[in-house]
Formats: sequence, C-alpha cells, structure tokens
Amino acid sequence: MIAGNYIERTLMGTITIEDVITATQGKIIARGQEIFSGLSIDSRTIREGELFIALRGKNFDGHDYMEKALERGSGAVVDREPLSTVRGKAVIYVEDTLKALQDIAHHMRIKRDIPVVAITGSNGKTTTKELTAAVLGTEHRVLKNTGNLNNQIGLPLSLAGISDAEEMIVLEMGASAPGDIRELCAIAAPGIGVLTNINYTHLESFRDLETIRRTKLEILGSVHTVVVNADDLFLMEGLKQSGYQGRVIRYGMHQEAEVRAVDIQLDDTGARFQILFKGKEPLRVNPKISGVFNIYNILAAASVGYLLGIDPLHIRDGVERFAGVPMRLQLREMNGILIISDVYNANPASMEAALRELVRIKKGRTIAVLGDMLELGTYAEEAHRKIGRLLSELSVDVFIAVGPLMSFAASEYAGDVLTAAKPEDAGNLLKGIWKSGDTVLIKGSRGMRMERVLEG
Repeated sequence: MIAGNYIERTLMGTITIEDVITATQGKIIARGQEIFSGLSIDSRTIREGELFIALRGKNFDGHDYMEKALERGSGAVVDREPLSTVRGKAVIYVEDTLKALQDIAHHMRIKRDIPVVAITGSNGKTTTKELTAAVLGTEHRVLKNTGNLNNQIGLPLSLAGISDAEEMIVLEMGASAPGDIRELCAIAAPGIGVLTNINYTHLESFRDLETIRRTKLEILGSVHTVVVNADDLFLMEGLKQSGYQGRVIRYGMHQEAEVRAVDIQLDDTGARFQILFKGKEPLRVNPKISGVFNIYNILAAASVGYLLGIDPLHIRDGVERFAGVPMRLQLREMNGILIISDVYNANPASMEAALRELVRIKKGRTIAVLGDMLELGTYAEEAHRKIGRLLSELSVDVFIAVGPLMSFAASEYAGDVLTAAKPEDAGNLLKGIWKSGDTVLIKGSRGMRMERVLEG
C-alpha cells in the first residue's frame, strides 16, 4: 500500500534455502524451489512461493496438512520426516519447527543493519505500533507486524518478511507470561524500546501487577534507548529500580518530559494539541483519533520519530493521516444514535478509559453495553465490581451487562441495568431501548465477540 510517501509492507520478503539452512542447521530432504517469498503456518491461506512451517500444537499437527500446503506453497520445514514428498517442492528437516521459525526470522533480521523499534505495555500497543509506522513511513520504507501478530509465532512470521527495501522495522510485542518479552527481543534484536504503560492484563499468568511490570521491563535488556510514559508513575518507578543505563526519552502531559502534549482540546472525532519537543519549536497537530489515551499513543510515536530524525512536519503528517485501528474506539452514527465500538479487547484500564470517553462525548442518554473482561485470574470479581462502581460514579444512564463476570458489575451499579448471556441477546435488548440522541458504548474482551451486538 502506498499513501503519499508512506510505504507499508507485509510478508513479501525474499528467503533463500541457504538462509533457512544457515538459520536452522536443517537438512534438505527434497529439492525444489530455492527462493521463497515468505513463511506460512496455515495450509488454508498459504500463497504461491511461500515456505510452509509445520508447527505442532496441543490439538493440531501441521505435518498432517503438509501435502495440502504444498499444492500452492513452494516448500516445507518439518521436524518429522514425511512418508512421501511432492515432486519439485523443497522439504527441509529441523529439530523443532517453532524454533526454526524463530531462527529464520532472527537470521533475516540480523542480515539488515537497520533500526528496529519494539513496542510493549499493557494498553495501546497496536495503536502505538501503527502510529509509529505511519510517522516513520513518511520518510522511510517500514516493515511492521501484520495486525497484532505480536507473540512467539506472529512476530517472527512478520519479521521474516523483511526485504532489502526496508529501512526501518516497527514491532509490537505482547506477553502472556514472564519471559515472553525477553524471548521476542532475542528474535528481533531491537535497538529502541517503547513502554506504553503498566496495567492489569493476563493476570491468570502474571499473578500481580509487579510481575507484569517486571515482564514488560525485560525489554530493557536488549535496547540502547527506551521511550517511556512519564505519567505512569508505577512504570517510572520500575525503570528507576532497574538500573537501566541506556538513553531514556520520556513523554507525557503532566510530568517533566522530553516530548510533551500541551494546549489539549478534544472533540468527538479527533483532537487538537501542541507537541513540545525539547529544544525544538512547538508542533501543532490535529489527529483524527480522539481520547486522552490516544494522545499518549501519539506522543509515543512522535517520540520515536524525534529520536530517529524525522522532520517534525512529517511527524505531524503521519499523525494526522492515521485514521485508527479497526475495532478500537470506532465512532459511527445509526439513526441519530452515536455508537462507540471498542470491541477488540478489554482490561480494567481500557474499560475505564472507554467509559470516561463515553461520558465525555455524550449528547443525550448514555448506554454502556459491556462484556466480560477475561484472563484476570483471581482479580476478576473485584475488577468487575470496580467497573460497576465506576458506572455509578460516572452516572451512566443504562448498563447492559453481558456474561457471568459482568453480573458482579451489575450488582454494584446503582442505575438501570439489564443482563444478557451473550452479545446477540444484548443486541436485542439494546434495540428495545435505544432512541435518537443516545450515545452507546460497546466493549468487552475479544473472547466475548462483542461486535455481534450490532449484527443485523
């Protein structure tokens, strides 16, 4: 895709069989094509020219689909010798296909001496990644994760797509357990890290907020420069305790920072504010995305642009061209009703931010259709009760609680409440009560599929 000077690339690299053998120390079982356009792990979507990586999982084995994958793909990497091979297709044997995927991605990355930016944190990773790619893309060819492929499988799949044309790489890094960020950094070898914030997410794996912080701060062991949210005092305390010796660029609104937002004005569909870069002229921006949390995402991206020498006017261009990420705080009007659809995911911090945005932009009644926040472990009940109390504090007019966990929120809510077992039921309830002039927020964890509230 080319928009102005912004060039976005996805999995369209050039991987040779020599790259694969060097990276994995594998053995060629069958000869065929020796140059591949990228990697694939899905026999249903593999494209001509790609190399199939036969991964194993708890409930699947990619080796069972190898022949189907080779109908369109040009080769396969396996850790179980196949009973037969497909004529004219390359087959490479390795000890472990997941490790092979990661090793190929690392090999392709270190072949290129270019800046790699790694972005992690509890909230805002994907939006910050997209904004950063937009800012850097005003002057350079940029490779980024496809969608939110940010784990031990998705990140190397994206990274392996690098070609000789790329000049910078921007990668989102997710974590569901301690050690994950360290592993991803070992694959990507980033030089610049971005830490957006620390909040309650994936507590089933992390147990407590301190473990989350320690896991996100694993990025410090790999980068020479870190960009951090100065207004997140818990994050900043962890950074100080870490003894990190690299360069630190702080961004924020309320604390002393090298990159700061001032003169902030928010409206329904965007914002206007000035970015103050230390030692440079103020930069006024008018982004298309709204919400205080998005100002932080913009500041993070602007900080990376500042670090990498992007012209401030081009930073503004990248920020103002960005139109948002699908399923994240999207606004639309239906029959005089303003819908805020933020259905990609949810945790306590993002839920609170979305509710405050609902109240900020309301025109008439406010209706919150909220689905369960998942993966919070033993904190789940209290987290949902706090949301119920927040709904009361914000004077939200109507609350539709979707799922068993949101029943805890409903029990704490002082206003009109309706309950639904699933999103489709919530949609029927909503259609029975909404009217022109209402502002409606729909939000919940990805597993709740809250986009189904508006189906039909």
